[in-house]
Amino acid sequence: MRNVLPPWSGTLAVKAAAFITVMCCALAALLGVLVHVQVTNQTVGQARDQALQRLTQATERYEAGDTLRRGAVVDPPELPGELRDLAVAGERGTMVAERAGRPTMWAAGPVDGERALAVAVDYSQQARTIEGLDRAILWSSGLAIGATLLVGAFAVTRVTRRLHTTALVARRISAGDLDARVNDPRTGPRTDPRMGSRSGSRSGSRTKAGPQDEVAAVAAALDSMAASLQGKLLAEQRFTADVAHELRTPLTGLHAAAELLPPGRPTELVRDRVAALRTLTEDLLEISRLDTGRERVELDTEQLGPLAERAVRAAGNGTEVRVVRDVSVETDRRRLERVLGNLVANAHKHGRAPVVLTVDGPVVTVRDHGDGFPEYLVAHGPQRFRTEGGTRGHGLGLTIARGQAEVLGARLEFANAPEGGAVATLKLAAE
Repeated sequence: MRNVLPPWSGTLAVKAAAFITVMCCALAALLGVLVHVQVTNQTVGQARDQALQRLTQATERYEAGDTLRRGAVVDPPELPGELRDLAVAGERGTMVAERAGRPTMWAAGPVDGERALAVAVDYSQQARTIEGLDRAILWSSGLAIGATLLVGAFAVTRVTRRLHTTALVARRISAGDLDARVNDPRTGPRTDPRMGSRSGSRSGSRTKAGPQDEVAAVAAALDSMAASLQGKLLAEQRFTADVAHELRTPLTGLHAAAELLPPGRPTELVRDRVAALRTLTEDLLEISRLDTGRERVELDTEQLGPLAERAVRAAGNGTEVRVVRDVSVETDRRRLERVLGNLVANAHKHGRAPVVLTVDGPVVTVRDHGDGFPEYLVAHGPQRFRTEGGTRGHGLGLTIARGQAEVLGARLEFANAPEGGAVATLKLAAE
């Protein structure tokens, strides 16, 4: 079974904080152990040397028949058994053990055959020194880990905040806001693409850019990509608008010439194709206006049910209108009728009857019973000049419908019904 981790466990900040904490703990433990071992060895060594020196003096006094000084005793009962056995065996040795509840450094050596002469040196001060050192190591390690974690978290948070900003800008660009830029200050000097170079500027004067890190490189690449994408899109929009404008004049003359042709089947075919070409040209002009974002709405209060019925009657294609709950909306009547008319016309053109338009409060749905919308359209929305399945059309009707809906502040969604058929849902803002 796959383990499910909490969402916060996957963030870069948490992973970096965990890594910093583990590394700090490991480093503090290593340094603490090294310092503890070094100081303990030094302290124990000094106490051992002192005890052995006293043992040597006591042995000399004992062999000379002098009275032993305080701390030197022959076969004391407190002497550890291991050290006593070592002394009886003819060897000298030292050992730290408890004596009357106090740590003591014992040194023992052989005298008179199987007897042990022992010297006890108080080891309390050295033991307290080592304990204090251990506490100091623990406190300093904790403070160092905390300080390092705070500094590391601050540094990582700055990086993650910049990455988060870059991700937000990328989402805005993918949503269609091509003016969005990261503008990371570490990307160095930037030139506004809307401002050209002046002939009077000195070519030799350049601003020195600061060092770039990886996040700044990603931000600069994203800004460059967005600028390039925006330039290409604007060029495409200008080309579409220019072509549509240029086609209007010859189409007007062609339409006038077609009206002068004698009646007959060829004339009807010519007039039909000219009308289709004029419709395509007008659609391209409308899309160009929508792309520029200069469309302005003329708001008025309208009853949604009667407005939907008028749009269906104007389409003249036998669509059923169902008003579940009527509501007043503040909208641009002409644009809303354009949206509904395009949705109904698309349902009849690419779907199958019956086509039903339903008004339920501020929500309008247009449903047909055909094969449904293509998968790309449901996932990414309508795309101009793209159709699938051998259907006729240019994909402009739904593109215009979505663009006009955005101008109205409405949301247009596309889906397929579980039992079959395409469903377009327009959500308006009610009063």
